[in-house]
Formats: sequence, C-alpha cells, structure tokens
Amino acid sequence: MARIAPRIHISADGIARLEALACQLPQDERVRIELHDGSTCAGIVETQPSVQMFFDPQGREGSNAVVRIELMADAATAASGLRDLWLDEIAGVMRLPNPSPPEPSTRTPADPNAPAR
Repeated sequence: MARIAPRIHISADGIARLEALACQLPQDERVRIELHDGSTCAGIVETQPSVQMFFDPQGREGSNAVVRIELMADAATAASGLRDLWLDEIAGVMRLPNPSPPEPSTRTPADPNAPAR
C-alpha cells in the first residue's frame, strides 16, 4: 500500500471517526456505502480496514484508512469489480441482509451451527 494519502487526520475526533467507520466494515459484510459527494456503492467488504499512518501530499503525517469493496452489480450502474475507498470519504454505512440465509440442518445429528427448524 502506498504511504501517501490524499488527506490525513491528526485530531482525536478525526481519528475516532475513522476508527468508528472501520468497526462498521467487518470482513465479508454486505454493505451500502454513501460517500460525502452523494454517490453510493454496494458490495462486500474484502478485509476490515485498519487506521494507519500516512503522509499527505505536503509531507505531513497523520491517519487514514482504505477499505476494499467487491462491488455488487446492480441494475442502475451495472458496475462490478473492486473499489478502494478512503474512510474519510464515507458519510455513512448501512449493512445489507444476506440474500440467502442458511437452511435448517437435515443431518443426523443436526448441525449445531444451522438454524433450528
């Protein structure tokens, strides 16, 4: 990963906001993300982001983080693939339901991790 970020954050409030967003983006979670510019994207979080130290274009050191989203193709944009987002670009995160919940177990003995009948 590059050590240069377009923006860095040094205030306690800014870093706390980044850390709170990172906690809303666990690995393999289906999410819809709204960006500050009003655009949205939906997909699956590849790896939970972690706040790290970067340098901005002026050489100042501070914090930021990147999340990689595997985009879900939707009828409106037909976009798919991977997208990297800087956490400070994110205005909000909404978790999406799993489209195929697990089926009850038909094994004997029953699978203890499957939902009950």
